[in-house]
Amino acid sequence: MFIIGIDPHKASHTAAVIDRDEQLVGEVSVPSDRRQRERLLGWATAFEPRLWAVEGATGVGALLAQQLVGAGETVVDVPPALSARVRLLDAGRKDKTDVHDARSAAIVALRHRNLRAVAVEDHRQVLRLLARRHHQLVAGRTRAVCRLHAVLAEMIEGGLSRNLSAKRAAIELRKRRPVDAIGIERKQLAVEFLDEVRRHDRALVELHQRIMIAVKAADTTVTDVPGVGPIVACYLIGYSGDIRRFPSAGHYARYNATAPIEASSGPKVRHRLNPNGNRQLNHAIHIAALGQISHDTPGRAYYLAKQAAGKSRKEAMRCLKRRISDAVYRQLRADTDR
Repeated sequence: MFIIGIDPHKASHTAAVIDRDEQLVGEVSVPSDRRQRERLLGWATAFEPRLWAVEGATGVGALLAQQLVGAGETVVDVPPALSARVRLLDAGRKDKTDVHDARSAAIVALRHRNLRAVAVEDHRQVLRLLARRHHQLVAGRTRAVCRLHAVLAEMIEGGLSRNLSAKRAAIELRKRRPVDAIGIERKQLAVEFLDEVRRHDRALVELHQRIMIAVKAADTTVTDVPGVGPIVACYLIGYSGDIRRFPSAGHYARYNATAPIEASSGPKVRHRLNPNGNRQLNHAIHIAALGQISHDTPGRAYYLAKQAAGKSRKEAMRCLKRRISDAVYRQLRADTDR
């Protein structure tokens, strides 16, 4: 078995082949163009059987990894952090070059048994793209609202409330009739920011319709979890990917950062928030938790019971999020096993 490690870049891809003894037996660099797959496959014909190890197969190397999988090749995703660790421990090759990076990715694939195999993209990728676009639009709208709020604070005594809507801002702007150059320019800027907020609002409404159609096409039962609507389901399915890559609910909770980190000191045993993991998944689960505690649901009863047992609000929320993570895992596994 030969392991072909690939260090992908925007302009070129470097491949390095190692054998079972980690000896480098070949290397090549090809430009990133329409013939990149043909060039790599033609060069790799001398290495049979083979396994491709692409560093960052969900990032810069995503397109190449999908092209190789589409050609019937076996490809695994190598996290850059693991490649960097191999480079650090390699006594003879600590310098960072494309060839050494590719070789490090190949060594990781040779020695690590739990790497994720790259699969052909399916409907989950559609939901991931929609979730990513939703996140971008929400972030863009938030920036526009903050800028609008800052300008209005210079025009209106005491400013406006934090929950600023486009309609409320438009009403206030119509009341303002500045006569000096500074006031006129401030109002013009506020109008421009207001138009930006409205554009984001319209885009979010249109995107919401597309998300509802995509989630319905996914035929998922994850929406049976209280607090999980189409938007949250889009994030959960899109960013979870193939749920079978997580052996248990605990592994999934670790990935989405709902499994707390122990922060004990001396005789006092305590846990704290996990700042790692997939933040988009963690945010989606947090929204589901807020939906549960704001309505009469079993989740709310669980949340209140945890507080009655002596936990703080944040600790009770973390417990509820872990409980929701387990429920989401069960539903996604059930969807996959159908």
